[in-house]
Amino acid sequence: MDAKSQRVISGLLLFALATLQLGYARNDPNYYGTLIGPLQEYAHGIKGTVYAVDDATMFIKGFSYDGTGPDAYFWVGNTSRPNPDGYIVPYPESDSSSDPRVLEAYNHTDILLRLPGGKRIRDIKWLSVWCRRFTVDFGDVFIPPDLKVPKLQVLPEFSRLAHGLRSGNISILDSKTIYIPNLHYDGGGPDAYFWVGNGSEPNRFGIKVPNEVGSLEPLRGYLGEDIEIVLPDNLTVYDIDWLAVWCVEYRHNFGHVLIPKDLDVPPALGQTKITPPWWYNPTSSTPTPKPVNNCKEMLGGRVQVTWELMGEDVQIRISGRIREDQYVAFGLSGKDGQAEMIGGDVVVIGYDNRTGKFIAEDYYMSDIAQCDGKRGVCPDERIGGRNDVMFVHGERKNGITTVTYTRPLRTNEPVQDKMIPERETSVIAAIGPLNARGEANAHERFDKTTEDIRIDFTSNNVHECTNSLYNIPDTPEIESWKPAVIKDKDTFTARIGPTGSKKGYSRITGTPSWGIAWYINDLLIPEITVKRGQTYTFIVEGGNDTSNPAKYHPFYITDSPEGGFGQKSEAEQMEQKVFAGVKYDSTGYPFPTAAGRYCEWVRTTVDNADNYETFESFFKTLELKCEKGEPAKLIWTVEKDTPDLVYYQCYTHNHLGWKINVVSSALSQGNINSINQVLSGFTTFVTSIIAFLLFSR
Repeated sequence: MDAKSQRVISGLLLFALATLQLGYARNDPNYYGTLIGPLQEYAHGIKGTVYAVDDATMFIKGFSYDGTGPDAYFWVGNTSRPNPDGYIVPYPESDSSSDPRVLEAYNHTDILLRLPGGKRIRDIKWLSVWCRRFTVDFGDVFIPPDLKVPKLQVLPEFSRLAHGLRSGNISILDSKTIYIPNLHYDGGGPDAYFWVGNGSEPNRFGIKVPNEVGSLEPLRGYLGEDIEIVLPDNLTVYDIDWLAVWCVEYRHNFGHVLIPKDLDVPPALGQTKITPPWWYNPTSSTPTPKPVNNCKEMLGGRVQVTWELMGEDVQIRISGRIREDQYVAFGLSGKDGQAEMIGGDVVVIGYDNRTGKFIAEDYYMSDIAQCDGKRGVCPDERIGGRNDVMFVHGERKNGITTVTYTRPLRTNEPVQDKMIPERETSVIAAIGPLNARGEANAHERFDKTTEDIRIDFTSNNVHECTNSLYNIPDTPEIESWKPAVIKDKDTFTARIGPTGSKKGYSRITGTPSWGIAWYINDLLIPEITVKRGQTYTFIVEGGNDTSNPAKYHPFYITDSPEGGFGQKSEAEQMEQKVFAGVKYDSTGYPFPTAAGRYCEWVRTTVDNADNYETFESFFKTLELKCEKGEPAKLIWTVEKDTPDLVYYQCYTHNHLGWKINVVSSALSQGNINSINQVLSGFTTFVTSIIAFLLFSR
């Protein structure tokens, strides 16, 4: 071989290597994604080669199985080896309302598997063909921990050259599918099409691409719609250098976007399902388009979140099946990789009955405690920050509250606000009642996200919502437990305990609860009766750690049905009258006098308190846990001018206590009636004697 031939061969080899590095090999029709490996056969003729198509989809090339296993499914999990702790990957794919089908026989069949429930390949360690009945692994493959999975590619928006063409950031969903958000075009081009081709810029040597409904008619006008188009025939994104809106007749480019060469997008194996928009009617010449947003469901379908990136902001719409006096909180988790409330940066949406307006309020959660004006679950503005959320729109229809707002990806508040990353991040959501201030109160334990839910707010292809939000029946009204009453006692224990879900504090008092309340003599917020002139002792164990607002509940007695004296402004404090539990220092600053060690009645089970018919049956599920230290004492002598109704409350938080009925310590009304009857009789007797003596004269 001469030197010239060697140079030619070397050049071809270098070109081939460069081509592989640039990703052209992914244009090969045999490219199915990132190779995971072959299925290992243990029984029943299992065969096939497994690939990662995208972060939630796997492809099995040439799957074989004899179909004789009685209860076999595709099975995945995150344990070291396949075992019963995994879960089913349905095949064929079915909706959530139907049970997965047992695997049938397959002979060298290509299989596309989509992980259910928002799960991702990074969350699993293996794929198995597993028999549940006999807990047997028929065959498996293990997921490499450093597996690089193909993912969608976000491009710039269309250049804006003519006819009002503009868009959001365009995304390549797979090797044939392109997503164009917020598309605007005036429809004025006489012979305009989506157009792809090669070269440094659009030119007449291009190819028409069907529109979002598969038509090759000249493009109509678009008014901010989100659409998806599919490259025709065997064409893929690896074959083209640009996508444009191009007028064929006048050879004019209205705007375009360049396609990079270093793509690593999923292969087009049918995992990206393109369905015509709901408005599309092939018999109509004037369709009415409607934008389609990214959408994700949470809390069993009771909350839907949609979003769209708009420059440096993200617009978010929250829809929740909630009561008019409830809120939905949604935002960034306090810790990436799990649902963590502390440190979370959320937006609370709902309807404020006080003002008659919808709200979208920026919150920061420094502690799992009611906001005391400094710490807890607090609106940013209340703790010296700024509400970086801009309200856009709100409505309530058919039991569903919907609020749209925008918030910046980045703010200048590093303490209260978390930055929204340009990648997947963990999010949290909760449903709960709004309190008298129009702020978020505690939610029930079943009304918050507990799993790691992740959203990429820069994405444009998340369509994971169903119509379940509109099919969930309203929650029926629940009767409260019988309210507790304490009379004829002069000593009381005051501890903290759970509010009892919908049958407890909220239903008894008619006000939202924070999830904890006072337990007096081991009863949930009993009504207490005291007598004027007598002295009473409260043994208080509400916590004295001022650094932990969730366990700092000094006890005091007031005429306020709300409480929370310590978090009120000076003017608000002047509106309350305090009868015990608060003193003032030499500078006139108030401080609580009855805190003591922390004792709490805690649940020993995780079921819903609404399942218990009576408080007594619910109380059996509680266990008293006390921290080290001594209780405090509050000694109260009820003065004669004390109103008939006062309240025991928490000094630092609102709505933890309930009523104290104050009565006279004199004779009871029954004794008074008896005495009045005797006096009336005696008066009649004396009057009769006097009359007799007078007439006897």
